[in-house]
Amino acid sequence: MVTRHHYVNGHAFDGPFPAGTEEIIFGLGCFWGAERKFWQLGSGVFLTTVGYAGGVKPHPTYEDVCSGRSGHAEVVKIVYLPEIIKLEKLLQVFWESHDPTQGARQGNDIGTQYRSVVFTSTAEQRLQALASRDAYQSALTRSGFGQITTEIAKAPVFYQAEDYHQQYLAKNPNGYCGLGGTGVLCPIGLNR
Repeated sequence: MVTRHHYVNGHAFDGPFPAGTEEIIFGLGCFWGAERKFWQLGSGVFLTTVGYAGGVKPHPTYEDVCSGRSGHAEVVKIVYLPEIIKLEKLLQVFWESHDPTQGARQGNDIGTQYRSVVFTSTAEQRLQALASRDAYQSALTRSGFGQITTEIAKAPVFYQAEDYHQQYLAKNPNGYCGLGGTGVLCPIGLNR
């Protein structure tokens, strides 16, 4: 049986979505913890779903992605309501929830599937992502960190991950989460 609804909020993965929603895709290490970071933001985040993006193999499986041969990153797609939650807030959570200077890894999670990515669906999202990267780079540099390696690009095809990965940490509260930020705050936006 394939689950078609979000385990936490009950919204259908395939919509319909409220008018005015936008989508953005983030990769910041293991997607279990990444997804939880965003669904916990509340009603402005209408839907989160984990999957694979940025690779070359159509319809990859988890095993394909973990092999490193498909080229995909583990990602979380976010459907959000900009009138309730600003993209700046999503970008703050993204930058502060991982170390974007580590290349193809996050802590002990090593491999290209754990790389840092922002896949945008609009030109405005891309501009905001680039500006936030530059602002965060300045803050990281002042704190002694290296260069951000995050890829920022137009959203490629998103492949939804297998059922058991969806909202994994809600179903398994003591499950693994290897995310760890740098401790450096991202200096964008007015609402902290």
